[in-house]
Amino acid sequence: MNVKRLVLVSYCMLLVGIMPKLYAQKQKEKLGVDSISKVKIKKDKKYAKEVHISEVVVSSKKKNDNVTSTVVGLQSLTGDEINKVPALMGEVDVVKAIQLLPGVQVPSEGSCGFNVRGGTIDQNLILLDNVNIYNASHMFGFFSVFNNDAVQSADLYKGDLPIKYGGRLSSLLDVKLKDDSPEKVTGKGGIGLISSRITVEGPLGGKTSWLVSARRSYADLFLRMSSDPDKKNEYLYFYDIDAKMSHRFSLRDKFYLNIYNGYDRFISPFGKIGYGNSLISGCWNHIFSDHLFSKLSLNYSRYKYDLEWTVTGAKVDWMSDIQDMELRWDFSHVLSDKIKMTYGISSVFHSFNPAYITRPGYPDFRMQRSYALEHNLYIGLEQMINQHLSLKYGARLTAFRNIGKGLVYDYDQNYQAVGSHEYKSGKIYHTYIRPEFRASAVYLLDEKSSLKACFSHNVQFLQMANNSDSGSPFDLWFPASPNIKPQEANLYSFGYFRNFHHNAIETSAEVYYKKMRNVIDFKDNAQLLFNEKLDGEVRTGTGKSYGIELMVKKNTGRLTGFVNYTLARTERTIPGINNGETYLAPSDKTHSVNILASYQLNKKWDFSAEWVFSTGTPVTYPTGRFEINGEYYPIYSGRSRERKKPYHRLDVSATYHPHSESKKWNHGEWVFSIYNIYWHKNPWMTYYDQNTNDGFPHAKMIYLFGAVPSVTYNFKF
Repeated sequence: MNVKRLVLVSYCMLLVGIMPKLYAQKQKEKLGVDSISKVKIKKDKKYAKEVHISEVVVSSKKKNDNVTSTVVGLQSLTGDEINKVPALMGEVDVVKAIQLLPGVQVPSEGSCGFNVRGGTIDQNLILLDNVNIYNASHMFGFFSVFNNDAVQSADLYKGDLPIKYGGRLSSLLDVKLKDDSPEKVTGKGGIGLISSRITVEGPLGGKTSWLVSARRSYADLFLRMSSDPDKKNEYLYFYDIDAKMSHRFSLRDKFYLNIYNGYDRFISPFGKIGYGNSLISGCWNHIFSDHLFSKLSLNYSRYKYDLEWTVTGAKVDWMSDIQDMELRWDFSHVLSDKIKMTYGISSVFHSFNPAYITRPGYPDFRMQRSYALEHNLYIGLEQMINQHLSLKYGARLTAFRNIGKGLVYDYDQNYQAVGSHEYKSGKIYHTYIRPEFRASAVYLLDEKSSLKACFSHNVQFLQMANNSDSGSPFDLWFPASPNIKPQEANLYSFGYFRNFHHNAIETSAEVYYKKMRNVIDFKDNAQLLFNEKLDGEVRTGTGKSYGIELMVKKNTGRLTGFVNYTLARTERTIPGINNGETYLAPSDKTHSVNILASYQLNKKWDFSAEWVFSTGTPVTYPTGRFEINGEYYPIYSGRSRERKKPYHRLDVSATYHPHSESKKWNHGEWVFSIYNIYWHKNPWMTYYDQNTNDGFPHAKMIYLFGAVPSVTYNFKF
């Protein structure tokens, strides 16, 4: 009898141990990997003394996912990891954290742009909950549009993009907002020197959940306190609002609605500047069976900017925008335990408005709008060959079509317009059809280490005309056309990945080589704004980028963080530029080192520090001058012959939790940080002063930031 009772008790304990996991796994299969993060098994009061079941957490990623994943060049960050990065002016930022990853270069001091493996900033596809963002910066690039309190994760794909996405040569930054189903209303936020923010989420009935996140800067409030009357009339602020709602109609159907609006405004006696993004997305997830899942979405994205200034007493207003309307249908199909297939279609309507200028008393000036349709069809497979070898491969086909109304110029070999063709509204007058290919393989040496290889062929149909390397709010996007071919790139990469101490320490070494065709650049002294014949300013050629990326990352314990090093080279060869000779791309940085460390001293104090170093970017300096009627003009010997001084800085922060053990419904923390603590004068801009005693021009450097202290109070409820 005792033996039977012992067997019965053991069997019950076994069921108690495995049932939560089986239930969670079943729910995960029903809802999809991305649809569930936690499964809670509530304790029954009647059996509380006999059964104690803690929360079961189901994660879509394994602890050794960096070793086993077939995605090569993927870097992932969670909201908690981003919070550990010391922040400029106390504003924790997704893009600033991304800039610390290997293979990612920062264009300039304070910029929210980034270059990946030798690419330019317009070669990065940036998504917020699957919707394209064309300019992800606030305050002229010092902050990004992402409110970290609302961010669930940020994934950076460095070339090996998921097959359902395309249209960019270098990378995909996929930012996802929180998608939890909270049992009660919760919130978090912060009050800083530059801005304040708040995020609130909660349930609405048993099937609906919502999230609202808002942020606003208030530099303009400090201007009101100035004794200068002109300053009191100046405005400088930004805001952004995220709203997300999800509703489950049944176990098989769930609907999402995402809305984002953000805007920057600067008003001074010289004029007004405004720019921002507006996004809206509706998404319907449907489960056909345990093996087939679909996502149907309709997305709208708009980026616009406007300027207003006064000329001879009259106000001049300039407005420009780019709009996308996208319909896509994506499927995920589990064919067997070893094969998973993804496929889908999408169609995007692009609308480009380069400039619309109004001035009282004068006719309105509108540069020609341009339109394009982009149709995509893709299919991809993930296949486990055996316990050691897994493959991921796929292809996508894109048809990019220029649509009228449009005026297209013909150019001779000297890029002079010699004629034109005008097309009626709705007329498709040119089509590019281009395939893209992706393939990667992972070979598991054991549970701790693997070898990975990747090939990808990417095509880009949209590009940006800009007057700076770091990007600005007034950059002009324009499409491929009869005069401008799509850019193409072949990327080859190979890596070795190894984990130590039960996956507590991750190490990796990756090498890559990227060959590019139809890469664009602009002739010297090109006119990029208000130019109906912009195609004539463009020059195309080839480029290549190659390098090695090393990284060590510690995930657990009181001390966490990473160290990475990148050795890279990026070159361009474009006829008509630099006399046809190969030159360094503006994004080239030979050496880059990033160190991030976080240490938990006790329950009340956390400390973080980051140190960054990089070779200076290439720059073109004048090597001589000539005089005409008393005016001096510079002479340049060639592009990118010199470099700026090396860039480096140290940032530190300390977080104080005054009520770390408090059980109150609300509690907070204080974050103290110093950006560039040893006040290194990093070069931001160089100009030449002609008014000198000896009559010769002298180079002078402008630096942007010295040591910048800040304090922020964060709270939760």
